[in-house]
Amino acid sequence: MYFCRNCGEAYQTDEAVLCVKCGAGKGQGANFCHSCGKPMNPEQTVCMNCGVENKRVAAAGAKSKMAAGLLGIFLGSFGVHNFYLGYTSKAVIQLVCTIVGILLSCVGIGVFVVMGISIWGLVEGIMLLCGKIDVDGEGNPLAD
Repeated sequence: MYFCRNCGEAYQTDEAVLCVKCGAGKGQGANFCHSCGKPMNPEQTVCMNCGVENKRVAAAGAKSKMAAGLLGIFLGSFGVHNFYLGYTSKAVIQLVCTIVGILLSCVGIGVFVVMGISIWGLVEGIMLLCGKIDVDGEGNPLAD
């Protein structure tokens, strides 16, 4: 049996994607334990009632960790992975710095700017694939 993390209501079936009581997606919310349905503090790592780990579950339609990681590795200097995840301010910074670096590459310093931003994107792509970055810009967990 699985309980809604938003309101604590039991799901009718294991295949349910929405709570019939509050309409929250499966795995959304942090007010109740998903195993026993008892109220809990969202900051707790373990439910004090049943001892189950307080782990967020990716909802249906969640963004893919694999897609974001590959976008970060191959197109990270343009911030495509951050646009995909909803981190628009970071994505715009990466894009603008890359464009400025390309324009300044005739001076010589632009090459280092582009290389730095590319390494930044590569590192974020690897972090996404390893699970170190596991939420999108809205705080929703990423799907595996």
